[in-house]
Amino acid sequence: MARDLRQRSRAITEGPSRAPARAMLKAAGFSDEDLSRPLIGVANTWIEIGPCNFHLRRLAAKVKEGIRAAGGTPMEFNTVSISDGITMGAEGMKTSLVSREVIADSIELVARGNMFDALIAISGCDKTIPGTIMALARLDLPGLMLYGGSIEPGRYEGRDVTIQDVFEAVGAHAAGTISDAELKALEDVACPGVGACGGQFTANTMATVSEFLGISIMGSASVPAAREEKDQAAFAAGEMVMDLLERDLRPRQIITRDALENAIASVAATGGSTNAVLHLIAIANEVEVELEMEDFDRISSKTPLLADLKPSGRYVATDVYEAGGWQLVANRLVEAGILHSDAITVTGRTIGEEAREATETAGQEVIRPLSDPISPTGGLVVLRGNLAPEGCIVKIAGHNMTYHRGPARVFDSEESAFEAVQSGDIKKGDVVVIRYEGPVGGPGMREMLGVTAAIVGAGLGDSVSLLTDGRFSGATHGLMAGHVAPEAARGGPIAALRDEDQIVIDVEGRRIDVEMSQVDIQARLEDWQPPEPRYKRGVMAKYAKLVSSASRGAVCV
Repeated sequence: MARDLRQRSRAITEGPSRAPARAMLKAAGFSDEDLSRPLIGVANTWIEIGPCNFHLRRLAAKVKEGIRAAGGTPMEFNTVSISDGITMGAEGMKTSLVSREVIADSIELVARGNMFDALIAISGCDKTIPGTIMALARLDLPGLMLYGGSIEPGRYEGRDVTIQDVFEAVGAHAAGTISDAELKALEDVACPGVGACGGQFTANTMATVSEFLGISIMGSASVPAAREEKDQAAFAAGEMVMDLLERDLRPRQIITRDALENAIASVAATGGSTNAVLHLIAIANEVEVELEMEDFDRISSKTPLLADLKPSGRYVATDVYEAGGWQLVANRLVEAGILHSDAITVTGRTIGEEAREATETAGQEVIRPLSDPISPTGGLVVLRGNLAPEGCIVKIAGHNMTYHRGPARVFDSEESAFEAVQSGDIKKGDVVVIRYEGPVGGPGMREMLGVTAAIVGAGLGDSVSLLTDGRFSGATHGLMAGHVAPEAARGGPIAALRDEDQIVIDVEGRRIDVEMSQVDIQARLEDWQPPEPRYKRGVMAKYAKLVSSASRGAVCV
């Protein structure tokens, strides 16, 4: 007997008692024939603000064409999105990580309320990717995620540029090394069209993750946003969701521990964003798999860095597509024996089978061979010590600074630290400390790209390190320790720091410490009082009350 593909939606559309529901749906343009088919939710994260998600209505139309062609009835709905690149350095950036939870919650509510038989989610910028995957995992309906794709690089003075270059140019401008006109000229060309930020920043890191988790069709994520092939990938994704419904293949069958470890390996091999740590722990939480920060260090330590990508390398995401896509990275990691090759993907094939079909463009230099990696180990390490008992994350890809001892320069907000960099108050050898920017303290755990890019732009990237209970953008590079936990707002040791305290960051030793005894740290904390909440009402206040530590993925529980 054939499986009932409308097992859920019948409760909405069938029988005399559902006549009012059918009447309402017909008012929205659905016919009796439409309502006789499986109802497929199309969760779109389209917004008109910024390039990352601006084109998703176009892709949604193609997704819906694919669903109809395969015998389903698509029902599109929207959810929120925050552009990190636009809000970076402003109060609005505090909403970014919060939006991940709202995205997942809102998709869950619409899908449960409308009794969809299956679900496809379309994502673009940073938090929409983990937010949509979290929703898919939580609902466990047959479904998949389609990434909107990367922006094309801009061209400035004969070279490819991304938004990273603009952020670093702000620091250079403040240092007096570039003019107003040069900054404006770069600003005008850095982002030439639609798509997410072009380096292996957070969006492209999480898009890579989606393929290695198996929740996106292998080969779909690396297709750039503006290419005709992206429309084809969208149509194929619409067809695929119907195939998943036919096979009753669900996200929790796909997102297993093996799949999560494959995803971690993809981050390490591509020099991906530290934000992947937060997001993968959060996704693991949804499928009830215990994932620890140490898993990232363990897997990164045996995974070679193969992709020569910005922010620390030479190339951008569109170059990955031209070279062979993330499928080629998977092929390398299967060859190295690092991937769990038997992990299933949405196609029903294993990731090993998908990887074997990779094609490599002759002469490409974007994705290195196993015999010539950029470095023998991946880019992520976990440090612990008396400043971070629960740990913190450092991305070591692209810089050689692995040890730093220096005096603390302590700031209680990102803005005050940025002002100090811009005014020339930060000197070589300093350790910039930014606290009260964690999940609770922010609230929302802002990214510090404005500060870190200003440090690099001021020529201090090789001599100044930074630690924070906030986050870093995927575009950050240098010796920067983020996700310090416990955070200051919860009385973590970072709250005890004062200017001129000597801090030691030792990547090889996996340590981050202040040169003080535990007794002296505790004595300072005895006089500490938690700050007043920055938000007393609304979503930000709710988030601050519910959110977990960064070491647990900053999830709301």
